[in-house]
Amino acid sequence: MSERSIFVLPDPILRKQAKEVSRLTPATKSLVEDMIETMHVANGVGLAANQVGTLQKIFVYDDGEIEGVIVNPKIVSTRGEQIGQEGCLSVPGLQGEVRRAMEVEIRGLDLSGRPVKLKAEGLLARIFQHELDHLYGRLFVDKAEPDSLHYVTKDEEEEEEL
Repeated sequence: MSERSIFVLPDPILRKQAKEVSRLTPATKSLVEDMIETMHVANGVGLAANQVGTLQKIFVYDDGEIEGVIVNPKIVSTRGEQIGQEGCLSVPGLQGEVRRAMEVEIRGLDLSGRPVKLKAEGLLARIFQHELDHLYGRLFVDKAEPDSLHYVTKDEEEEEEL
């Protein structure tokens, strides 16, 4: 495992659509291990493959309770609505209010190629939607309430850590 560089705006790879993964190989598993390490080192809760320079439909997540990976993810149903603060490792320091579904059902593959179906709500649902957006070249800033976008100050960062 090794930490990878996270691509940040305005890098054009962040606006490109990822491709379906047709075969899971040892290189895929190595990529996922690197993504998980990179996400943890950066104190993130999710990371999409294009954020580390690879246009494959893969994302990893860790909401503090559940950690995992989904290959070729698709949201098959949504319910409800939530509005919450989001930030992004590819847009350092910027945050804003984003409207998302409160619950989602997502399907894809695990690293062994087996089909998975996950239901998520709250924060985990938000993470899934945010990371899936990345795989289609969309960023949270595209969906955020424009008036809510702001850069986090050092004082705000310190308050959040307490």
